[in-house]
Amino acid sequence: MADTEPKKLPLDALWRARTSKFGDFAGYDMPLQFEGLIPEHNWTRQHAGLFDVSHMGPSFFALPKGHGLEGEEAHKKVASLIERLVPADIQGLKAGQVRYTMITNEDGGVLDDLMIARPAEPGAAGDLYIVVNAGCKHQDWALIEAATKDEANLVRADDRCLLALQGPSAHVVAAAVIDPALADMSFMSVKRYDKFGRLTITRSGYTGEDGYEILVRAENATELAEALLAHPEVKPIGLGARDSLRLEAGLCLYGHDLDPTTSPIEADLAWTIQKRRREAKDFPGAKRILREYELGPDRKRVGIRPNDRAPAREGVEIMKDGKTIGIVTSGGFSPVLNGPISMGYVEAAHAEPGHVVELMIRGVPRTATITPLPFVPHKYHRPKKGT
Repeated sequence: MADTEPKKLPLDALWRARTSKFGDFAGYDMPLQFEGLIPEHNWTRQHAGLFDVSHMGPSFFALPKGHGLEGEEAHKKVASLIERLVPADIQGLKAGQVRYTMITNEDGGVLDDLMIARPAEPGAAGDLYIVVNAGCKHQDWALIEAATKDEANLVRADDRCLLALQGPSAHVVAAAVIDPALADMSFMSVKRYDKFGRLTITRSGYTGEDGYEILVRAENATELAEALLAHPEVKPIGLGARDSLRLEAGLCLYGHDLDPTTSPIEADLAWTIQKRRREAKDFPGAKRILREYELGPDRKRVGIRPNDRAPAREGVEIMKDGKTIGIVTSGGFSPVLNGPISMGYVEAAHAEPGHVVELMIRGVPRTATITPLPFVPHKYHRPKKGT
């Protein structure tokens, strides 16, 4: 009999003691809300929220034992293997650096977006830490293994617990509970700690706030989560607020704002393709992607502010002078702005901020304004150079 029951998170019992509001997401039984979407959203913007994102696809990609390479040579070798699938400059990663990128197809569309990190430890020069999306992880891992065959080993780590600590107090909490050095980590960096068993920590997240994503073994997850939750600045946050926070931050959700027909350039993600890769033109979909990079795409991802209180959700048509010019891909309510917000794709001629468009909501045209992204400014921790 097929297994149709959603999988339980390693911390399932911990969350069930705090809420009964669960839902199936990407095959996992996930906590949706604790106190309610708006208070959880606002707590994360003002303090620190703890999210369980163990449904994601963390993994370790490494050269085989005995490969005989050291230092930069080992890193460039393992990075060159993963570069067969992604357009980012992974060879150019510094020790301890994380990079956001995408797996692209031959038509220039996005098969998934992901994080790739180069560990800082000298003994891990031939290793990469990769986190892919929950709904795509089996597909992604199959693609990686097919593209690299026996040249490297992919080790799944989705049996572990992945926690996201997000908000302006996140650095205070992480320093108090795990290690004081975490307060000085830079945005998009990675470190490993022999605390709570073994932790792999990136300073990153999906809310637009400062924060960390912490990978911990399942047997140590309860101890870590309880220690974090014991801090007065921390509350548990559900999947509902995770979505509203990322929408305010103007961040893409795969399967909605990104898909196999959408290019990184259309999605306003040209910054993820570094100069070396653009010049080499050696990644899947390079012909279309680089053409759009040079000439501009036919359509662009934009922010949209409805001019009344009616929310425009995924699938709503975007109109101008009676003609369909695009479609909404994400939409909802912004607690910070106290009103509806949306993202979507429109023809490039209508993508400039300030353009007024119409949204067809339940057959009724309602005006809206094209708005710069993000809706709420990012607050990532980027130390000033020289400090």
